Formats: sequence, structure tokens, C-alpha cells
Amino acid sequence: MVEFFKKMTEWILEREAELARKCALDPEALEKQIAKVQEKKEQLERECRENQEELEHILTRLKWMQAEELKCRQESNEGKGD
Repeated sequence: MVEFFKKMTEWILEREAELARKCALDPEALEKQIAKVQEKKEQLERECRENQEELEHILTRLKWMQAEELKCRQESNEGKGD
């Protein structure tokens, strides 16, 4: 489905590029499209940043658990050596 939308978007952009070459493109419509795409790009960047922060938080907690587990193993091994 994503590929379909990519192909349709590319086809539309090609048609609009043809109109631009022929000086037949509506500049107001183009400005609206640019603004809309820029807004979507910024939204996706924010979401990506938030997701990265969440993953970093999860990773930090998992690494802490790993360190705790290693500490438990070491303490267990030290107890066996007595």
C-alpha cells in the first residue's frame, strides 16, 4: 500500500513539474503544498525525536537491569567460593 502511495505521489509531482515548466502551475496551490509538506515533516521529526527519547529511556533501564543481574551473579559466585 505504501508503494502505491509513493508511486501516485511521484506521478502527481511529475505532472506538476510539467505544469511548472509550462508556467501553468498555480503558485498559491504550490505554496499551500509546500507549507503542508513542511508541517508534516516537522511533525514527523518531533515524533521521531520523542520515540528516540523513549527508546533511550527503555535502553537505559534494560542496561541497569543487566548490570544488576551481573552483580547478582558475581555475588552468587563469590558465595560459592567460600
